Amino acid sequence: MQTTKQNLSEKKFDTNLLDKRREFDRSRPLERDETKFLISSNKVEGTDVFSADGEKIGSIDHLMIGKRSGRVEYAVMSFGGFLGIGESFTPLPWETLDYDADRSGYVVNIDKNILKDAPRFERNSQPAWDRDYGQHVYSYYGVMY
Repeated sequence: MQTTKQNLSEKKFDTNLLDKRREFDRSRPLERDETKFLISSNKVEGTDVFSADGEKIGSIDHLMIGKRSGRVEYAVMSFGGFLGIGESFTPLPWETLDYDADRSGYVVNIDKNILKDAPRFERNSQPAWDRDYGQHVYSYYGVMY
């Protein structure tokens, strides 16, 4: 029993585990305002999204986070419409977004024509956020799910 406790204690402070966690972290280095490595979700919601050519194409409405993994799977971008009428939502794999401090927003390096036909939904018709849907969205953008 003591050996097990000792092993757990050693693992807790094992720097190799910290290195593995950093490797596992799928987000790219971003300028962050809470800590060096974290940003609050309320700072992400409402942030503008730009195409690679600098045109504003939408804003982050909300994030979808895996309950078990704790990983942000999607940033749901809202676009179009006026005062919420005609507004659509496109789930973007988190990996497709890069933060640009100069624009104070996220940039997607995806052709706007591809975004026009991207998976989307209306506010009152949420998709089934299941594995099949995730694979569909991620494969659309050429990202591994």
